[in-house]
Amino acid sequence: MFKKLKGLLAVLLVFALTFALIPGKQPKAAVTNGTLMQYFEWYVPNDGQHWNRLRNDTAHLADLGVTAVWIPPAYKGSSQSDVGYGPYDLYDLGEFNQKGTVRTKYGTKSELQSAIGSLHTSGVQVYGDVVMNHKAGADYTQAVTAVEVNPSNRNQETSGDYQIQAWTGFNFPGRGNTYSSFKWQWYHFDGTDWDQSRSLSRIYKFRGTGKAWDWEVSGENGNYDYLMYADIDYDHPDVVNEMKNWGTWYANTLNLDGFRIDAAKHIKFSFLGDWVNSVRTSTGKEMFTVAEYWHNDLGALENYLNKTGFNQSVFDVPLHYNFQAASSQGGYYDMRNLLNGTVVGKYPTKAVTFVENHDTQPGQALESTVQTWFKPLAYAFIMTRQSGYPQVFYGDLYGTKGTTTREIPNLQSKIEPILKARKDYAYGVQNDYIDNPDIIGWTREGDTSRAKSGLATLITDGPGGSKWMYVGKQNAGEVWYDMTGNRTDTVTINADGWGQFNVNGGSVSIYVQR
Repeated sequence: MFKKLKGLLAVLLVFALTFALIPGKQPKAAVTNGTLMQYFEWYVPNDGQHWNRLRNDTAHLADLGVTAVWIPPAYKGSSQSDVGYGPYDLYDLGEFNQKGTVRTKYGTKSELQSAIGSLHTSGVQVYGDVVMNHKAGADYTQAVTAVEVNPSNRNQETSGDYQIQAWTGFNFPGRGNTYSSFKWQWYHFDGTDWDQSRSLSRIYKFRGTGKAWDWEVSGENGNYDYLMYADIDYDHPDVVNEMKNWGTWYANTLNLDGFRIDAAKHIKFSFLGDWVNSVRTSTGKEMFTVAEYWHNDLGALENYLNKTGFNQSVFDVPLHYNFQAASSQGGYYDMRNLLNGTVVGKYPTKAVTFVENHDTQPGQALESTVQTWFKPLAYAFIMTRQSGYPQVFYGDLYGTKGTTTREIPNLQSKIEPILKARKDYAYGVQNDYIDNPDIIGWTREGDTSRAKSGLATLITDGPGGSKWMYVGKQNAGEVWYDMTGNRTDTVTINADGWGQFNVNGGSVSIYVQR
């Protein structure tokens, strides 16, 4: 009897091992949808507590389904109040007394490392903001031969050569040679916008051996290499090496999981492609990277992706502008056009979709704010559909500061249910009903790895109404409700997997299994 049992156990063991090795036979692991959060807005208080706020918010973010956080530029700017886009010392993460402060606007290096550790413990990745186009707050001026250029066509020179006093000398007296001994001199840059000797603001192109605007960059204004401050010259080999070394140091020091590249259209495309590959190789990590190439034109974004070998993603700027247009046309926008000319429509795996950011918020350089009433609709569009990597904006979730008339209200009660819908329900086959100028919808049929998953979303800029939509026969007989709370009626899925779903005027509804 004992021998028979041993034999039976052996057969069962072999069967179990064989079953485990058959592709597709293993239990399917539940994978949570990726959601990125931009964890800052332009007017975050200069109180040095932002890294601590992030650390204390970790559990809440993870509960909402946030899987990655994009932090603001973490290094020393030209002043303590600098948001981070006037970078002075990329190696000073709030550690050295420079520019009249040890901490940055957001806190100290140790506080940032503590916040990142907390995020990682909760399974949330961290992407660092990379500002490599320019440097600000130089320690001293230098005599440089330069020529003025036409701001509207930087290829056109508008003066003869003459000597200016340019803020291009960086020796970092507070840090010294810690982490890097590289000292920036005028020949590491190719232009600036201020002559200290004359207190004169112009766009100056530097003269010298091999000096010219970098290429290839955006062709706007003839050549859009120059943006602001002292413009870094990526034709200089020492600069290229230093910035690659810094990228590795930045990633390793903070244990980053990826990057957001600032002002990509102003930086030599081939360098950015090489830089990403270099950091990935040296760190041995995937380092998800998204570039901010700000242009409301799919062709320009497509060209950038091609020139960088598709080794990074881009923000879907055209989709943002479609949202802005839909929000501002008084219900007359054709909702069928939301995907027209978008990155997510053509390159869904390379699109980081967003509604708002620190540049588009009220009062900022790229102000193109999506009206408040439409934001829940836009978030439902990017969060409950299968394509793209959606980003939620700190200012939309928690509100923005600034003058009273220029604030974005706290939309936490509107957005959090949508984030939960993405985390728990937005799985499985998608069926589109983008077939009406006023009301559009889509469904997700759910996934066996996610209990009760599947949803039906409707959004409208018009008077409201309903759509007959398919959610899958496997959901037959289930009772679905609107988890946004905008509708109180329920929908019973019929035997063929269909239901009649309703939405209020100028609103959104997301139906899920009760």
